[in-house]
Amino acid sequence: MSTEADIEAMDEALGRIAHHFTRFAEIDGQDDALYCALAAAIADDRALMTLLLDAPATQRKPVLFFAALHDQILAGAAAGDSHPLAAYYASVGGTRAPDAELPGALRDFVRREEPALRALIRDRTTQTNETGRCAVLRPALQALATRFGGTEHAPVELALFDFGCSAGLNLGVDRYAYDDGVDFTPGIDDDAPVISTVWRGERPSALLGTPRWRAPHRMGVDLQPIDPADESAARWLRACLWPGDASRRERLDRALADARRHLVPLRRTGDGLGELERWMDTLPSGVTPVIVNVWVLFYFDPPALQAYTERIGQLVRDRGLVWISGELAKRSPLASAPSAPPGEPADTGTLWTLQWRDDGEVRTEALAWSHAHGRWIAWLD
Repeated sequence: MSTEADIEAMDEALGRIAHHFTRFAEIDGQDDALYCALAAAIADDRALMTLLLDAPATQRKPVLFFAALHDQILAGAAAGDSHPLAAYYASVGGTRAPDAELPGALRDFVRREEPALRALIRDRTTQTNETGRCAVLRPALQALATRFGGTEHAPVELALFDFGCSAGLNLGVDRYAYDDGVDFTPGIDDDAPVISTVWRGERPSALLGTPRWRAPHRMGVDLQPIDPADESAARWLRACLWPGDASRRERLDRALADARRHLVPLRRTGDGLGELERWMDTLPSGVTPVIVNVWVLFYFDPPALQAYTERIGQLVRDRGLVWISGELAKRSPLASAPSAPPGEPADTGTLWTLQWRDDGEVRTEALAWSHAHGRWIAWLD
């Protein structure tokens, strides 16, 4: 039997969830008309929002709800069981634009698939593994290599550690092709994913040439790492993409194929930094360990974020770790963030920072602002 306190706590939680969906409809989801419309409908429907209460508090985000919906749409399409809601999803061939019948189709689909949706919301986490972010990671690693004296002919030796790796696709950053509208850099294979971006302001051409680093050691950790060869797991990655973005789907499929050709160890763990320290103990001397997190700290509560930041800072200071972070500005290690590009609110863009040890001192610098999926970059360094 629910007590008054239980009801009050639920109302408070649903209020936060409604706020997230309203914000998504008005700000965060502007790149996808379907998700904007779904968010607006869900924000007005208490029964629909209640599904998210099955998720851990830090995962109660619109993107998790949308991924669960999308996963079941994809599953239905694969099984030849198409629901009217699928007509709105371009990822399964749907062409219908959001209209007045969308909320009803949504509610009917949720009623039919509620057990499966609740299981996904309870057990899964959002794992976009967006390789478009490699457009920024690539010059960030080059900037690091430059600081450490790396050159084209004498590259610095790095060990890349992907925190919140999902399928570890961003660990293939040096194998992908890049197109920024000025230069095209081919990938290691003809069918490597092509990472496209545009530069806002000055283009850091010196950081876009031949890599001044190499990474003979790579590892990823995640609460739920995804095996690139597991098709059912790969479907969840596709479900986490927005259904109207065909270029992201193609890029993901190419990146998954690349990961199957270039396997790296991916570990399931609830203590990723503990795994990092054990891994660092195995690295040969002369190799610089680099931890990368991108849109992972978004899901941390304040105590977990503080503990993570302090623990990494200690590893930077005591063991020479380098930290590359691409997160919301309020989740970055900087006490004061630089101004975001004109027209881009600081609470929607991704701020990239670099932290390293220099002459015994820990230094932290802002490198760039970018779109959350790497579509544009404003270099600061």
